[in-house]
Amino acid sequence: MSHHPTIAVVGSGPIGSAYARVLVEQLPDARVVMFEAGPQLTAIPGESVRNIPDPDEKQRARELSQGPQSGALRESLGIPAGVVVEGMFTARQGTHLLDFGGEGSAHAPTFPAAAAATNVGGQGAHWTCATPSPAFSEKIAFIPDEEWDDLLATAKDLLHVQSAAFADSAVGEGIRSLLEEEFGDELPEGYGPGTLPVAGDPQPDGSMRWAGADVVLGPLIDPASPLSERFTLHDLSFVRRIVVEGDRAIGVEVEDLRTKETRFVGADLVVVAADAFRTPQLLWASGIRPVALGRYLTEHHVVITTIAVDADRIGRFASEQDLEAEIARRSLNPADPVAAVNRIPFSEPDHPFSLQVMYAENPPFQLDPTHPAAGNRWGYVNMGYGVRKHPRVEDGVTFSDDELDYRGLPNMTIEYALTDVENAEIAEATELLRRAGGALGTFVAEPRLLPNGSSLHYMGTTRIGETDDGTSVADPWSRVWGVDGLVVGGNGVIPTANTMNPTLMSVAVAVRGARKAAEDLS
Repeated sequence: MSHHPTIAVVGSGPIGSAYARVLVEQLPDARVVMFEAGPQLTAIPGESVRNIPDPDEKQRARELSQGPQSGALRESLGIPAGVVVEGMFTARQGTHLLDFGGEGSAHAPTFPAAAAATNVGGQGAHWTCATPSPAFSEKIAFIPDEEWDDLLATAKDLLHVQSAAFADSAVGEGIRSLLEEEFGDELPEGYGPGTLPVAGDPQPDGSMRWAGADVVLGPLIDPASPLSERFTLHDLSFVRRIVVEGDRAIGVEVEDLRTKETRFVGADLVVVAADAFRTPQLLWASGIRPVALGRYLTEHHVVITTIAVDADRIGRFASEQDLEAEIARRSLNPADPVAAVNRIPFSEPDHPFSLQVMYAENPPFQLDPTHPAAGNRWGYVNMGYGVRKHPRVEDGVTFSDDELDYRGLPNMTIEYALTDVENAEIAEATELLRRAGGALGTFVAEPRLLPNGSSLHYMGTTRIGETDDGTSVADPWSRVWGVDGLVVGGNGVIPTANTMNPTLMSVAVAVRGARKAAEDLS
């Protein structure tokens, strides 16, 4: 082992960035080289595009990250220009469907909204910044509670998590009060309506500077920090293969997408955090094929609705003066539509769901001016229940050695189905959503289940486990079974059924893996 180890990190999202940060900080002689297939969108690497004030610049940044569906290439794939429809032609802005319908597209008829972002910062450049903590059965049982608490605290620091964002919003507090009246008696203490933790930094004007991979990288991208001298980020650099010699990963084969030249980069440790589909794809393409690779795919299904907040109901808790103050605060940063974020967290046994409640001045879609709720003075709530998917080996992604994708790697086919267990919980969550909406105001959109894949929170395909028994890809510290010097990271490592945004959990698991890797390397 080198006294000056080189670590290759594949993927520049929050999880790859967490590995880079912890390893550089804990190994004073280590050098980390990070490879990202997509372009850098912002002057600060990995910054959230939500922070871009100019709408045209924000749209351009999103367009750049849409992979095979970006720019002029969109036309060649038969996708109508300008169409951005969730779960249909393309995914939400800043991402691209895996099954986009063009040459080299994946096959995902039962998981049609599966999407990815290809850019520096990964999905961390586009996410909602929701950072709830796992609870009850969402947690990984073989990680002791005391260690979990420490890992989550570290992850919160890395992501700049705020537990009380917009807590001073009187309208947001009124929404919590109405939900408490509806549900409070049914929920365990500490798991009732509250503010949703989010990643970002509150600004003096009351707005948020939303967190991306940039805050996780921290000093690694600060030229004034000596740590930055041991970190290098290469964008538009596509890792085609993990190079294995014997039973050890010794580096990666990287194609420079600008010059089309390929080179070998040697490494003492390879960390693959490319996402829950492209991480197992890269392992497969490299001949690393544990039995569980790509299997046990889960997400949290989402039942959503939009509510026009009722003046009489909210007026019991917030005054006209409160609303005027809210409108004045929002006007300081009109590019950021979110005014308050609340939730009802997951709890067992009686509330195995997560409700997210986003309050904004306008609905998330264009309302006909003649609609009775158009221009609602008290604004709108867009909210959704997250419903868990119980892991099954039948659900997952497979790869073809005979058919290549648009990048020239083994193409994907996603197999996925809801069972009676999920359908029953979806039905229960839908009724709960109707109750929540009725407590707040008038339905502008009927509760509906989004297409499979819409959450963008894909888990399980590189799951960690206690033993190498064919049901996991990596050990409890995210080290791939049977291949020394190879670690996987990201939502794909999560082996449990989850109802919430898993980024905080994945960063916590990455901190655990990085600490063990640092111990191994030293």
